[in-house]
Amino acid sequence: MNLANNKKNAIAFYQTAYEGNPQKAVADYVGDDYIQHNPAVANGKSGFIEYFERMQAQYPNKSIEFVRCIAEDDLVSLHTHQVWHNEDKTIDEFVTMDFFRFDDSGKIVEHWDSIQQIPKGSANDQTMY
Repeated sequence: MNLANNKKNAIAFYQTAYEGNPQKAVADYVGDDYIQHNPAVANGKSGFIEYFERMQAQYPNKSIEFVRCIAEDDLVSLHTHQVWHNEDKTIDEFVTMDFFRFDDSGKIVEHWDSIQQIPKGSANDQTMY
């Protein structure tokens, strides 16, 4: 297992999909099967593509920053800061944590995630990322 390569590919996969080309992301980085654990996204490659195409249509000016990337065994974890620009000119910010499982060929075959909106106030001075 090439951990450095898996880390690079997880970031490229997510960034390609997030920036509006989920079909290319799937073609370049996903294995034969894709198991999805996010309850808002249908299982399989087509569910992933449909979700990110819908997201791109709703939030074309969104942005993502990859804060951390950690790899162990066949898993890669991404910690991101996302900014979504709404139609009413408001902005929502989110912290996400995504986990990808890679097959022996270095392709992504499974995904878990957690997303939390960044609140306007905090009980401490630390950021969420």
